[in-house]
Amino acid sequence: MHSMMDLSGKQGVVVGIANEHSLAYACAKLFNDSGAKVIATYANESAARFVLPLQSTLEGVSLVCCDLSDESSISRLLAIAESHLGPIDFIVHSIAFAPMADLHGRLIDCSQTGFQEAIEVSCFSLVRLVSKFENILNAQASVVTMSYLGSQRAIQNYNVMGPVKSALDSSVRYLAMELGGIGCRVNAISAGPIKTRAASGLKNFEQLIEKSHAGSPLQRDLSSEDVAKTAMYLVSDLSQAVTGSTIYVDNGYHVTG
Repeated sequence: MHSMMDLSGKQGVVVGIANEHSLAYACAKLFNDSGAKVIATYANESAARFVLPLQSTLEGVSLVCCDLSDESSISRLLAIAESHLGPIDFIVHSIAFAPMADLHGRLIDCSQTGFQEAIEVSCFSLVRLVSKFENILNAQASVVTMSYLGSQRAIQNYNVMGPVKSALDSSVRYLAMELGGIGCRVNAISAGPIKTRAASGLKNFEQLIEKSHAGSPLQRDLSSEDVAKTAMYLVSDLSQAVTGSTIYVDNGYHVTG
């Protein structure tokens, strides 16, 4: 490619593919198609049966099993990244999880273990990942994670994930401050409702999509590719002055919904 958004010469890691609907999959595919070298991860062997068949659409992408709640698994990913890529230019973190009973219940009824697991997988995994990879980040590297409007507002049925995403948003700001000295940018994308595997666990998710569509200024369907294009901007050299930000990719719902 020879466009402003050409990622030739860039290399990095995209974590969190669950299936072909994942935001991580859309990012890995677009980055790869745009010339970047990509290592993409899936969480475990049960995810492998959905992810490995996607290899044919991700020609050149290395698919690696990595459990971000396991320190040794991240160390293995780091070793693979060092040997396959060397210093890296981007990390895309796209993982969210809460136990179903806690996700479907009121926040006030959430179990301590459920809250802790949601925080560890959905938020602390970003901090742990960046900590592990800090020493191989190139100057002007970019870290991107995925948030949601429920971090800023109380959204019906978002429940425990609201405060968890708030913690993620705050982590983005602190990581941006701490890594600014090496020129590394850290940003979040707040995507509107998209039918991903993680989102499908929410109660009445179809109604959430309908409400978002009807209440947004653009009133169009939102796709994982829309999110991937914004992630591509954030890992490209076009966003060199953007850090500590949350960029809304929701057809404008956050201003009118």
